[in-house]
Amino acid sequence: MRVLVLGRTGYLGRHVVAHLRGLPDTQLPEAGRSTAGAGAGLRVDLATDSPDRLAKTLAEAAPDAVINCAGATAGDAVTLAEVNTRGPAVLCTALRQAAPRARLVHLGSAAEYGPGEQGTKVTETAATRPLGPYGATKLAGTAVVTASGLDAVVLRVGNPVGPGAPPTGLPGRVAALLRETGAAEPEAGTGAVLRLGDLSAYRDFVDARDVARAAVLAALAAGPLPPVLNIGGGEAVRVRDLVHLLARRAGFGGRIEEAAGATGATDGSARSAAVSWQCSDITAAGEALDWRPSYPLEESLAALWADAGAEGGRTP
Repeated sequence: MRVLVLGRTGYLGRHVVAHLRGLPDTQLPEAGRSTAGAGAGLRVDLATDSPDRLAKTLAEAAPDAVINCAGATAGDAVTLAEVNTRGPAVLCTALRQAAPRARLVHLGSAAEYGPGEQGTKVTETAATRPLGPYGATKLAGTAVVTASGLDAVVLRVGNPVGPGAPPTGLPGRVAALLRETGAAEPEAGTGAVLRLGDLSAYRDFVDARDVARAAVLAALAAGPLPPVLNIGGGEAVRVRDLVHLLARRAGFGGRIEEAAGATGATDGSARSAAVSWQCSDITAAGEALDWRPSYPLEESLAALWADAGAEGGRTP
């Protein structure tokens, strides 16, 4: 089976590729914004390619399935729209021309739902009320995919955590700050201070490796799938608890200070700062894909910290 992964060098894309490489009888044609090092020489840029150009590339790749991990989490509204909305639109148009029978797995975001109700897990049929450009552009991308007429499924992913987490998200940013303080060194002592923003919100964290496994299961599944599936940890975790768990894993002996809006403070979640509660109901993914998260949060944080310490961490 030939599986084309778009956004393969990004955080989630790298995990998807690693998971696929462990499967027998699976071919991975290489494609990306740069052809450097790509054996097949396939160039794909969903933000700028025309549908016809992309269709030619897809015809050359001849995929049985496409997993679209390409996406932007930061930038202005134009940048977000180019990648998160235009990208899926161009991809669907090109697939209809070049590979109309290919299964499309598109990574969406739980940010599409917007604010959740305290104590409630949101299902795929819930109203979508994104508060900012990120969630709005991801939701528009989901609408394009689900209305495309293709054999497609959108995985609405919660907050990814685990090895390789980039500093654009809270877990990766906190890990980077802990490294900067020399948290694991005894001389860091109790005088170090980690200044963060408000950490009172609840988020649904899911290991990036579990996201990758869900994406691969969706790509290989026989028969049609529901148009949208939630992929998350299935539990709401207070962000403060995650930060303290990671600090303990790092051996941080200093203080953690919270001050919303304080100069120099960061909470790592500007794109969803107004959302105080987020938790996904993952029942449908269990039924459709026989998928459930396998990594406890503590294990994900341990892997994140170990990875952050190796070679100075990785960039997204």
